[in-house]
Amino acid sequence: MMDLLSNLALGFETAFSPVNIIWCFVGVLLGTLVGVLPGIGPTATIAMLLPITFTFSPVTALIMLSGIYYGAQYGGSTTAILINLPGESSSAVTAVDGYQMARRGRAGQALATAALGSFFAGSVATLLLAMAAPPLASVAIRFGSPEYFALIVVGLLVSISLAHGSMLKALGMIVLGLVLATVGQDAYTGTPRFTLGQLELYGGINFVSIAVGVFGVAEIFRNLEDERGREVGVKHVTHLWLSREEFRRIAAPVMRGTALGSILGILPGGGHVLASFASYAVEKKSSKHPEEFGHGAIEGVAGPESANNAAAQTSFIPLLTLGIPAHPVMALILGAFILQGIVPGPKVISSQPELFWGIVASMWIGNVMLVILNLPLIGVWVKLLSVPYRALFPAIVTFAAIGCYSINNNPFDVYAVIVFGVLGYALIRCGCEPAPLLLGFVLGGLLEEHLRRALIIAHGDPMVFIQNPISAVLLAVGVIILVVAALPSIRGKRDEVFAEDEG
Repeated sequence: MMDLLSNLALGFETAFSPVNIIWCFVGVLLGTLVGVLPGIGPTATIAMLLPITFTFSPVTALIMLSGIYYGAQYGGSTTAILINLPGESSSAVTAVDGYQMARRGRAGQALATAALGSFFAGSVATLLLAMAAPPLASVAIRFGSPEYFALIVVGLLVSISLAHGSMLKALGMIVLGLVLATVGQDAYTGTPRFTLGQLELYGGINFVSIAVGVFGVAEIFRNLEDERGREVGVKHVTHLWLSREEFRRIAAPVMRGTALGSILGILPGGGHVLASFASYAVEKKSSKHPEEFGHGAIEGVAGPESANNAAAQTSFIPLLTLGIPAHPVMALILGAFILQGIVPGPKVISSQPELFWGIVASMWIGNVMLVILNLPLIGVWVKLLSVPYRALFPAIVTFAAIGCYSINNNPFDVYAVIVFGVLGYALIRCGCEPAPLLLGFVLGGLLEEHLRRALIIAHGDPMVFIQNPISAVLLAVGVIILVVAALPSIRGKRDEVFAEDEG
């Protein structure tokens, strides 16, 4: 306990430095902004801002990027409640009852519920991160290549089972990501692979180009094709506080949502999305008035918003302790670590305690900032929502192109954004979710490295993965998860959940 307190003291000392406070504020403000504006999202935003972070210290860069991510979870609820258009996928279920509350003149109470539930959940989940990460890192530091290979396989299999739509398509996206990760020179032999004679591909495909193309440009294409009306029905939001009865009604849902989100956020793939839908299902089943759900039940806002914000914080656990991202945003933050010359994983906590504990402490500070920002600035967000999307996308595309070009000062990276933007749009039109593609791409290099290293140590014997108890158990868990997810009853419920998401 004393070690935890001393580490947190170090973290707050780091996070409260003037430069880190400023960039934490910038991060959560940008995160709220991209959460409020549908069609941008934290993935593309972080990808576009990566070049800016080159001039920052590692802790400052990662504090800002982290703030963008969990700030977007807050901002996504604003559009979900006011215009029935979630800014973030994890806020989709919030729109069900949040928008109905707004239509009945209770937008202020819905927004206050989302902000307070998010603050409580984010604070508790950050405490769990601080308590759980060091023990997990001490275990992970003993992992060898067979264990890491098995762990990455489990992560990819879980991401397939949690992906939207067809599991077969999700598997195809993972495989495509793994194939793209092999482009470039072989790390062991130096032999070029799939470079098509292009010297620019010898170092591999720029993951920022893939992220911006598949998530940013492709999403812009989709929004321009089917730009839904974004008329804000609520021009003035009042009563930004809750009555005693409303506090009583949201208390248990917030607690349950926090617990669910804290657990499910660790899962690879879409843990934060799954957490919000699972929380909504739990609240509907446990409510004494289930008939209110879908017609403005405040519990339908409190539970999911708490769940997705708790999941946003705990999704940092596998990244900071194992060096394995839980979803595309974490994959980009993993890239930020690498660009700063830091190898993420269990050694970060011991070798760079200021970095790890500074990020943890900044999450508490950021959550306080978000509560202070979100409620007073509701009027600003309402006005922003009236800006036509066609007026926003040229600026988004321009910043994306500048950001990608400035990484290597190479126009090839901009061409790659265009190619992957078209590819991402085609995949969306075919009903494929691009998130598993980016996870496969980011984890592909690690998967190949640990596979080949384990086989070299074992003199080419593949039984090393089964003979090692930890890797054998992990591989068995991955297979069980995939089989269970494919069972007709489970698959039916899964399809029902994601059908509600799309609806």
